[in-house]
Amino acid sequence: MGKAILEMKGINKSFGNVSVLKDVDFTLQEGEVHALVGGNGAGKSTLMKIMTGVYSLDSGEIYINGERKNIQNTKDAKENGIAMIFQELSLVPTMTIAENIFLGEEITKTGFRDVSAMNKRAKEILNDLGIFINPELKVNQLSVGMSQMIEIAKAISKNARILVLDEPTASLSDSETVQLFRIIRQLKENGVSMVYISHRMNEILSISDAVTILRDGKKIITDNIENLDLDKIISHLVGGEASQKKFEWVEREYDANKDLILKVKNLKISDKIQNISFELQKGEILGIAGLMGSGRTEILETLFGIRKKLGGTIELLGKEININSSQDAIRYGFALIPEDRRRQGLVLGHSVKSNAILPYLRNLLIGKTYLISEKASNELANDDIKRLNIKTDSIHKRINLLSGGNQQKVVIAKWLNMNPKIMMLDEPTAGVDIGAKTEIIEIIRKFADEGKGVIFVSSELTELLSVCDRIITIFDGRITGSILRKNINSEEELQNAIQRSE
Repeated sequence: MGKAILEMKGINKSFGNVSVLKDVDFTLQEGEVHALVGGNGAGKSTLMKIMTGVYSLDSGEIYINGERKNIQNTKDAKENGIAMIFQELSLVPTMTIAENIFLGEEITKTGFRDVSAMNKRAKEILNDLGIFINPELKVNQLSVGMSQMIEIAKAISKNARILVLDEPTASLSDSETVQLFRIIRQLKENGVSMVYISHRMNEILSISDAVTILRDGKKIITDNIENLDLDKIISHLVGGEASQKKFEWVEREYDANKDLILKVKNLKISDKIQNISFELQKGEILGIAGLMGSGRTEILETLFGIRKKLGGTIELLGKEININSSQDAIRYGFALIPEDRRRQGLVLGHSVKSNAILPYLRNLLIGKTYLISEKASNELANDDIKRLNIKTDSIHKRINLLSGGNQQKVVIAKWLNMNPKIMMLDEPTAGVDIGAKTEIIEIIRKFADEGKGVIFVSSELTELLSVCDRIITIFDGRITGSILRKNINSEEELQNAIQRSE
């Protein structure tokens, strides 16, 4: 590790009367991977947006290579070698890899784009990163993981020496994550410095050199990774052990012999995903564990009417039902917290209130009119905020301005308003900090305690083990087992069960 390439000293930032950053210091060494960790509203996104020129600071100083800089916009940040790889990719899907890499800075010849030269140079940049792919491919032909690599290549092509990686593995498979980490280590050897933002503690412990933890707009600690472990990081994050304990599995008391709330028999979704049979009891939290592409999401989408079943039966409270649309599913009492909350669960340009009341609109009409009662809708949204501890300064705030954890709580709130019988959650804590994870798990437990059913899908085995009463494993479109949580002694046991094809 060399000298400090970036120093942020005494950074303060407020929005109106709300102080978001309070005298925060942050130092990034040359060739360092520095994890920035914090809960919802901790200030990490604001700090990075100041570094990358999206926001201007109220007071404080920024130094690049020991020289004070005035970063007022993204152009200033770019000129100082700073680039951000966003969780929501910014590539143009209909353009080629090469065209995206040189977008706005095209190589020209006699006044026209030199496509051949751009393809050649793009291939050199990609090969230097160990990415061997045809630069003439369009981005919409790429996986999310490969698109992430192209984002990084694009930044490096513009001589970025400081990269900010925002939840880079949130949508990646295990193999894509391995490739990303290889590239990060290679960039590090080349002297590129990186700020790594993630809620996945195991990644932070494996890829980072140092960690800075923010809480409530203040820096709590900066330390080298060898001096930290999972317990220490979580303790600093939540300010104690209370939330951490909520994340531990608690054997729930529910009558395992109660009537079934749901029975799925020989469900066929596709030629690959078929013969899906399982039962869900009243008050049970049922986990579905499997590798990406095994059929987990497809099962939930079929139960919610997004996909049409090709065969099999679905019984709700002992009666066979036909679900031909999401409207049917909602009417029967199903709720789905989708995997991609920003695209499938929320209307990002609308307010917290608008999102919270969306499924409940018919119940908010004034008499037989088509007018919505402002009083009733305001009361409902405010009740949601209070009940689920959603951190926002107003029900009228645009939902895309909330942190990931608070956005997810709004998605959950809007379905709780419908008083569903069965809640289905697909990767409900992706991109959510430890504090919000514990709150979401507590919400799920309380819902099940009311005698309702929960189906919980997650790639995070620690989450499955902390919240589920029983876990079914699925491999390559077939259910391979059903295990009571109390009979699972370790994460390794569950991992082995997931990997088995029989």
